[in-house]
Amino acid sequence: MTTAPRPCFRARIHLGSCRHWEAHPPSALTWPPRLVPDSHARPAPLDSRCFRVCAERRGGAPVRAAPSVPASRPSGSPRFLPTTVLRRQSPVSGQNPSGPLSSGTPTLLPAMAEPGEQLPEEVLALIFRHLPLRDRAAAARVCRAWAAAATCSTVWHNTNIREPSRLAAIELLTALAGRNPELRGLCLECRGEKRLFDSGRDVLDAVHALCRAARALRHLDLRRLPFTLDDALVLQVAHGCPELCSLFLDNSTLVGSVGPGSVLELLEACPCLRALGLHLASLSRTALEALAAPDRAPFELLALRCACPEDARASPLPNEAWAELSRRHPGLAVELELEPALPAESVTRVLQPAVPVAALRLSLSGDTVGPVRFAARHYAATLRALEVRAAASAELDAALEELAERCVGLREVHCFCVVRPSVLHAFRTHCPRLRSYTLKLTREPHPWRPTLVA
Repeated sequence: MTTAPRPCFRARIHLGSCRHWEAHPPSALTWPPRLVPDSHARPAPLDSRCFRVCAERRGGAPVRAAPSVPASRPSGSPRFLPTTVLRRQSPVSGQNPSGPLSSGTPTLLPAMAEPGEQLPEEVLALIFRHLPLRDRAAAARVCRAWAAAATCSTVWHNTNIREPSRLAAIELLTALAGRNPELRGLCLECRGEKRLFDSGRDVLDAVHALCRAARALRHLDLRRLPFTLDDALVLQVAHGCPELCSLFLDNSTLVGSVGPGSVLELLEACPCLRALGLHLASLSRTALEALAAPDRAPFELLALRCACPEDARASPLPNEAWAELSRRHPGLAVELELEPALPAESVTRVLQPAVPVAALRLSLSGDTVGPVRFAARHYAATLRALEVRAAASAELDAALEELAERCVGLREVHCFCVVRPSVLHAFRTHCPRLRSYTLKLTREPHPWRPTLVA
């Protein structure tokens, strides 16, 4: 009898400057890499005592912070702070190598400053930003100067936090809401099985509180939370985060509860929004017209997911509205994800010729050959990534060969079924920008890993 994996929460937090996000906004091809299977091993999760533990094991050896040595100082002289330097310890001999880049286990050793001298807060912040979460928490308890440096925005500009404990994740979000009004970006992820259908209310309440406090929030990604997102959350983000630049709500929920009205209110309240991820049922023709308004800021990414019954019953979006949106925003990239819940008649309503599709993921229970041929004939100028999950057939191989000949700008193609050699030859010949592909000629054990093109 196997036990279900424990839910694991991960938060990616961004504070301070957002120049990297503004120069490289989220896209289907670069952030996050959704179409390529994850081949990297996950790091060991932090436990719920991460703010009270001062050591973390790496490679079998603990990271040690040597205690500061008491030093006598003349009466009336200013207090000095023990600074810490990072050296590496040889895993074989146990001696410190001469070079700072030698391989081995890092060891924190004390380096005492001269009386009356201490590192500036800016220098300490640059050091602390390279420490893991536990070591940052330990550094913040040394003295007031270190606490000020460890909590400044430079240290937390780009931080990954993994929590196996649901309570610890909620406490972390609550702490961010109360102490970090300058929060710029937040990405949440939950891995594991959801115990109850309505579970996640406590996590979403913490997200509500954070959005109320962090009015400078610019990037919010909830697509990896398997909980039902509703209108209340969207309206809270709309009224609490006027500087929002990207919002992703296209998660793997079984019920779509975000209505078109709340999305329209979000677009009106956040004029700087450049990237948006939604379920198809949350998008309307009025929203497309609002995005195509003359005074609207350049819009760059629209991710649409069709996976729940509400998406199958959604009203069709006319081709004229897509054409007007493409003329207003020439650099717009649309990411379409069609899941098995979508019937064949709904697929024909979703795939419109004027949609500037840059990434297409087909995991349909019905016909897949027709959508592949449609993409080859209408998305040749914009398609950059394709993923197909279907049964192998000669008709599908012929459709893939036609797509390879027409869509010469493809960078990724992943087909999770056995294909004939001519399909692989067609993509390698006609797609010079291809950088990774999953095209197997024989059956192999799963998971199938993509092949990188040099």
